[in-house]
Amino acid sequence: MRQWLARFIYFKLLGWQVGGDYKILQNDIKKAVLIAAPHTSWHDFYIGVLVRAVLGVSVNFIGKKELFVFPFGYFFRALGGRPIDRQNKQNKVQAIAKLFDENETFKIALAPEGTRKKVEKWRTGFYFIAKEAKVPIVMFTLDFENKKNTFSKPFYPTDDIEADFKYMRNFFKDVKGKIPEYS
Repeated sequence: MRQWLARFIYFKLLGWQVGGDYKILQNDIKKAVLIAAPHTSWHDFYIGVLVRAVLGVSVNFIGKKELFVFPFGYFFRALGGRPIDRQNKQNKVQAIAKLFDENETFKIALAPEGTRKKVEKWRTGFYFIAKEAKVPIVMFTLDFENKKNTFSKPFYPTDDIEADFKYMRNFFKDVKGKIPEYS
């Protein structure tokens, strides 16, 4: 998507804003796991695609392989999608972390909830992908209440998963998704 068109849609038509430490994605960070929350609706996808185009950064995503069949497969791949077989017994963390080794620049966006429904506990895959690939986690909000995507500074996971998750969840405190009751 052309940046001028994305800017027009994102800022003018939809009235969204971008804030936080997003410039580091444009200039300094070549590899990262981006986590977007709260993930409550299919609307999150196009907001993510738009903010990526507005910032002019390449960010990939993964989706269940069933989404990548004709005719949608071509579309999702063109947007940076990578299919994943969720039924296969392969180690998905290692398979995704390997993508970082295979690419000079690689950023992947994931939803820590793993679903659009309300969850009490995040999945841990994104965390272990970042640790395995030795890349930072960059958090960004899907704040529909304030129409704002806010980006965090890069965060490198430690060996204290409880403290790390507390820190990350705190970044998203009080952020309301498209469906607030799922936030």
